[in-house]
Amino acid sequence: MNNFIFQSPTRIIFGKDSENQVGAEVKKFTKKVLLHYGGGSIKKTGLYNRVTASLKENNIEYIELSGVQPNPRVSLVREGIELCRKNDIDFILAVGGGSVIDSSKAIAVGVPYEGDVWDFYIGKSKINDSLPLGVVLTLPAAGSEASPSSVLTNEDGWLKKGTGSDLIRPKFAIMNPELTFTLPAYQTACGVADMMAHIMERYFTHTTDVDLTDRLCEATFRTIIDNAPKLIIDPEDYAARAEIMWAGTIAHNGLLGTGREEDWASHSIEHELSAIYDVAHGAGLAVVFPAWMKYVYKHNVSRFVQFAVRVWNLENDFHHPEKTALKGIEKTKEFFSSIGLPVTLEELGIMDDRLDEMADKCTAGDTVTQGRFVKLNKKDVYEIYKLASE
Repeated sequence: MNNFIFQSPTRIIFGKDSENQVGAEVKKFTKKVLLHYGGGSIKKTGLYNRVTASLKENNIEYIELSGVQPNPRVSLVREGIELCRKNDIDFILAVGGGSVIDSSKAIAVGVPYEGDVWDFYIGKSKINDSLPLGVVLTLPAAGSEASPSSVLTNEDGWLKKGTGSDLIRPKFAIMNPELTFTLPAYQTACGVADMMAHIMERYFTHTTDVDLTDRLCEATFRTIIDNAPKLIIDPEDYAARAEIMWAGTIAHNGLLGTGREEDWASHSIEHELSAIYDVAHGAGLAVVFPAWMKYVYKHNVSRFVQFAVRVWNLENDFHHPEKTALKGIEKTKEFFSSIGLPVTLEELGIMDDRLDEMADKCTAGDTVTQGRFVKLNKKDVYEIYKLASE
C-alpha cells in the first residue's frame, strides 16, 4: 500500500425531502448565491420551486444562470464568472448532475482568478482560490458532488479537459433519491457506467497489498450491478435509487483510491469522443473501457482474474487464467449492453474516419502518454479505438 492523505469534507444530506434544507445550508456561508442549473427539467418536476422557496425562507438572494449542457461549455462558465463579479456573488449553488456541478466548480475558481478559467484545464495555472459551492444532486453518475475534480469542454477546438483541487470539493451535497425518479432509463444507465468506470480507474492497478480497498471497490461494484437492472424495470424503486446514488458518491470521493496508484487512461480516451461527437460521457465509457481492458489485461492477468471472480462471480479456470480474465471483460460488456448502453463505436454512431485525429489529440501529438497501469502512446490509443469499433 502506498502512502496517502485522504480528506473528504463534503457534508452529505441524504434522503427524502432533503432539498428543503438547502436554504439553511446555504445560510451558513452567504446571503447571496448564483443558482446554476441546466434546462427546464428542475422546473417541470417542481424542484426549482422547492429550492427557491427554501432560499427565500432563509432570506437568501439568488441570481440565476441556466443552460448547462452535457459536456459543459467554457463559454457559459465565462458568462457565469462575469455574472458573479458584477453582482458580488460569493457562493455557487449547483442544482443538477455532474455537468452542472463541474460548470459550477469552474465558475467558482474563475471568479477570484485574474486570467482565463481555461488556464486551469490546460495546466497553465494551478487552483489557489475558489468560491465555496453547494449541490442539490439530480443525477447520480459523475460523483462530482463530493469530488475534487471538474471537466470542461472548450468549443474552440472541441477540447475536453479536467482539473482538480480539494478547494473545489462542494461544502455540502443534498441527495434525495426521489429526485432521480423521472430520469430516462438511458440517462440512468449512462450514470451507472460512469460510476463503474470511476471504480475501474482505481481497481486496475499494479499496487500490491491493497486488499481493503480492493474489497471496498468490489462491494461498490456489486451494489451497482445488483441494483441498476431494478431501475430499468421500476424507475421509482426508492431503495435501488438510494443504493445507486450513494454508490456514485463513494465511487469518486477518493476513498476507493487510497493507498493505490490509479490509471485514468480510459477517461482521457473517452473525452475525445464526447468532445468531438458530444456523446454522453457514460455511454462513451461503456464503449471505451472494455476495449481498454482487452488491450492491457496481459500486463497483469491476475488482477483481471480477480475482477472476473470477485465482481462477476465467474469460476476461475486455474489452468487457463487468461480465459477467466477475458470472460470477465466480456461479462462487463454484456452488462452494459443489458441496461441499454452502446458497447461499440458504431452503436454510438461513430465511424473510423477520425480515430487517428482523436488518438493524436488524446496524446497531444504523441508527446504525452495516458494512464499508469500501462502507459499508452498515440499508437496504443488508436488501437484501443479500433478495438472499440468491434
